[in-house]
Amino acid sequence: MDVKTAFNSAICLIAIPILLIHIVNLLIKKGKRRDEMFLLLFFVFTAVHFAVYLIFNLLKHTFVSNVPALAFYSCFYMMNNTESFLFFAFAIVFFSRKDKVSEAIGAANFAFYLVYIALDIINIFHPIFFYVENATYTRLPTMPLSQIYEFVTLAGVFVLTIINKKINRTEKIAFIIYCFIPAVAVIVQDFVPGYAIGYLSIVIAIEILVLFVNVQKNADLANEAKRNKEAEIKIMMSQIQPHFIYNTLSSISTLIPIDQAKAQNALDEFTEYLRANLSALSDTGLIPFNEELKHIKTYLSLEKLRFNERLNVVFDIKTDDFLIPPLSIQPLVENAVKHGILKNLEGGTVTIRTYENRDAFIIEVIDDGVGFDVSKYTSGGSKHIGLQNVKSRIVSMVRGDMEVESEIGKGTKITVAIYK
Repeated sequence: MDVKTAFNSAICLIAIPILLIHIVNLLIKKGKRRDEMFLLLFFVFTAVHFAVYLIFNLLKHTFVSNVPALAFYSCFYMMNNTESFLFFAFAIVFFSRKDKVSEAIGAANFAFYLVYIALDIINIFHPIFFYVENATYTRLPTMPLSQIYEFVTLAGVFVLTIINKKINRTEKIAFIIYCFIPAVAVIVQDFVPGYAIGYLSIVIAIEILVLFVNVQKNADLANEAKRNKEAEIKIMMSQIQPHFIYNTLSSISTLIPIDQAKAQNALDEFTEYLRANLSALSDTGLIPFNEELKHIKTYLSLEKLRFNERLNVVFDIKTDDFLIPPLSIQPLVENAVKHGILKNLEGGTVTIRTYENRDAFIIEVIDDGVGFDVSKYTSGGSKHIGLQNVKSRIVSMVRGDMEVESEIGKGTKITVAIYK
């Protein structure tokens, strides 16, 4: 075995066990995030890639015909491009980008990937980048063109990393390093042919990615979960407002001599409202949306009891088969009633709408009340701390998102996305 073969085989023998450890860790982890599922796919494919390359290193000296050599080299070209494609897919999911620009970039990347896979297949029959003669691999002058897709993919991830505002500094540095190491290695490898510098760079880059992105992300989420639990208790307790309890009991009291059946029904609903708030304090997991919807209807029924025609409610529920954090939508409805509708003398309408698209379940809470200055919400104004806490729980517990749109004098629309 010559030095080059020994060097390249050693890289594979080191990389494969490392990748298998990461794969097993992700497989046994409960409640994997969506980005971890893509990371798992990336690791599995990379492990297969290294295994194929190890087999090639051990067998290449036995090749006497062009067929096996051509098959292996063509496989490597396609695997390199596929590996770049999977890394890009993982990055897009990790960044949680759902805007039109990211979708366009993703579609363009997929189309570019298919073009290069097609070129790799064509190369088997009509050499474009390399040819095999007497079982020996020979590069053509156009060979650097075969690496354009890899460079474009790394450049794309680099740009998305720079402009992304949802990831922290450590994650940015890790992704930037990952983009640079393989790119530099591909260039260096052109000056030291025969040595798998590119494969070595992948091992180093993956370890940086795991250490500074995935491990750090899990640690950050654990700390955030603790902080969110404390905030969660505060916001849930704030749902049981003393003035709301007093006003509701007063309304029930006035009903008793007029309509005892209606008063009894109102008291039952009020009891259910208190029960749901208190039980949610001990519920740290997710609940079906229809349970949250039941709680919302109870709350609105009590408010209708107090304000009659001033409060109108519309339900447009097209889907309820998904999970959400407990008491995450009800505070948005309460906010719409108290700070939107009831500040209008003539009242107004609250609409609760749900539907789904390709990527997410969408919940909208819309009111035609007084509205407010959204800049005060985005700047962290104390009046909107409840909205901020709800968004924090949605982001941390289901990796969802929440957008607030409002116009003074016209009303407010809050959109929650629970990604599939």
